[in-house]
Amino acid sequence: MAPLILALRFLTIVPVPGREAEGPGALGRAAVWFPLIGLALGGALALADAGLGRLFPSLVSAALVLALWKTLTGGIHLDGLADCLDGLAGRDHEHRRAIMKHSGIGAFGAIGLILAFLLGWTALGGMPGGMRWRVLLVALPLGRTAPLLVGRVFRARTVPGGLGAQFAAGVSSPAVAGWGTAMLVVAAVLLWPGGVLIWLLALAAVMGWSVFLVRQFGGLGGDVLGSGVEVGELACLLTASALIHLGLL
Repeated sequence: MAPLILALRFLTIVPVPGREAEGPGALGRAAVWFPLIGLALGGALALADAGLGRLFPSLVSAALVLALWKTLTGGIHLDGLADCLDGLAGRDHEHRRAIMKHSGIGAFGAIGLILAFLLGWTALGGMPGGMRWRVLLVALPLGRTAPLLVGRVFRARTVPGGLGAQFAAGVSSPAVAGWGTAMLVVAAVLLWPGGVLIWLLALAAVMGWSVFLVRQFGGLGGDVLGSGVEVGELACLLTASALIHLGLL
């Protein structure tokens, strides 16, 4: 249970008793629980959306669900996204990574967070109530499957000594293949016939984003992994919104 406790404490603000896994690569080994935790979070948000949808108009309930979403996760991935965006202003690898270590938030990070929230809010708010819970149950686990894939692909290109290196060292190929397949099936069942397309396009967006950042920062770091979660979730929401608008969902 120690890896599960570590995963819950890392991904959520939910107080969990017990001793968490420790040592090199512990977080990567705990990542086997990430998609399942994402599915649980998606279920909680779906229930909240069902209740809020009875009290508020669509856009208001969507904003409240999104606020709960980011609160439950402690904003950890938003912080990674903001750090990465701020770091892109640097001159070279070292300068960019130095900017990312600053505790403050710059213009790029602030603007990026505002845009990410607005896009997620309007995409979710524009969906019919019968589709929103399905999309939430796909977006949350997808976002938490993405780090497994990214960590495995860029295992040899991590920034030495950082969280990204520790994470990638513990991620196993069976976990990536197993959860990737399982969550693809979930997406296909919940959002047929567009679920597979949503899953593939969202993961493609995460991989493209990660390739770009690894080149800009000279390796994979924890902030890159965290930002990938946000990109994957947002890509899922936007793709689902587009398919609904086109009448394909």
